[in-house]
Amino acid sequence: MSTSIPPREKKRPERILLGVTGGIAAYKSCLLLRRLVDAGHDVRVVMTKNATRFVAPLTFSSLSGNPVPEDPFLTDTATRTEHIDHSLWADRFIVAPATANILGKVATGIADDFLSTLLCAFDRQVIFAPAMNHRMWANPAVRRNVTQLKADGHLIVEPGEGWLACGETGAGRMAEPDVIHRMLNWQMAAKPLAGRRIVISAGPTVEDIDEVRFLSNRSTGKMGLALAEAAWLLGAESVLVAGPGVAASGPGICRRDVRSAAQMADAVFTEIRDADVLIMAAAVADYSPDLLPGKRKKQPGDWNLGLHRTKDILLEAASEKGQRIHVGFALEVENERQAALEKLKAKQLDLICVNNPREEGAGFGTETNRLDLLFADGREENLPKGSKQELAHEILMRLAGLLSA
Repeated sequence: MSTSIPPREKKRPERILLGVTGGIAAYKSCLLLRRLVDAGHDVRVVMTKNATRFVAPLTFSSLSGNPVPEDPFLTDTATRTEHIDHSLWADRFIVAPATANILGKVATGIADDFLSTLLCAFDRQVIFAPAMNHRMWANPAVRRNVTQLKADGHLIVEPGEGWLACGETGAGRMAEPDVIHRMLNWQMAAKPLAGRRIVISAGPTVEDIDEVRFLSNRSTGKMGLALAEAAWLLGAESVLVAGPGVAASGPGICRRDVRSAAQMADAVFTEIRDADVLIMAAAVADYSPDLLPGKRKKQPGDWNLGLHRTKDILLEAASEKGQRIHVGFALEVENERQAALEKLKAKQLDLICVNNPREEGAGFGTETNRLDLLFADGREENLPKGSKQELAHEILMRLAGLLSA
């Protein structure tokens, strides 16, 4: 029986407070605000006095469509309970950039301006994106405050390393807006996979012929990377075993980079020892040549290349599967369903995801895919063409159901 997935129910936009403190990284907050608004959120910006010296309030009010409230500590035009009104209105709170000053205030309960008072009144998890000189970030007092904020249940988006406004380099650059937005998505997502460990393989493998040449395939690893991201968003400990060329993964995903089929097999077998789920989305080479020393010289006539069979990771992993859920991917160009069912049975899979690269929007390197899901219990589902992120979410939600059952 084949069924289609109904569209996901649309939720009301999240109401987000964006706190901006006095630092050069305040310009990045404009970019973050733009991403939040583009994602459909209703955003109000609250600025410290020093923040207004870096970016004018008019910029944030224009980008958000909401006025930037004046600090009642500096004016008598605000109501007595404006900080309470804002805290009750908001679903989420992000502080970016978060200076050493604001981190210390919140960690110790100081409320001496509008933003710190508002943070004191907000009784839910806050996302802080610190930004400061690398010496300040390493200061023991700042480290204690960060540790306290984490202990209080808040999220810290660790600063990156690079060139700082002071002309030095080191850790202290505010995380990029995309990284902060990603943390917000994690915060908003339900966590049906909390406490689970999911190992996902992605990308191609490279099989060396000699020290110059190699064999590989067209996989980009985009589907596997989307699955690792979806697992993390849904609360799992997400482990990505990535072949060459797979794009960078975000913070929160444990990543192991490998090159060959043998290296991928070793990494997967190590990581699945205490895993709840294995998803083999990688295009692992089926054959590998015997490595030749140096570089083989060009010679007259043809070159017959000898190949030996590589390990079938899913087949070998099936021998010690236990309660672990195994998911495979099958790329087929003809008789897709029958070929996939044979793999499902032979490799003792719980689920196999089938796609045909000849279909429009389902080939190598595309941002979209279309999949048929075949389950060991006989169920079949057709996932219509969508972004690989959307399809990854649907697959992980099905796995959450299998785990709970």
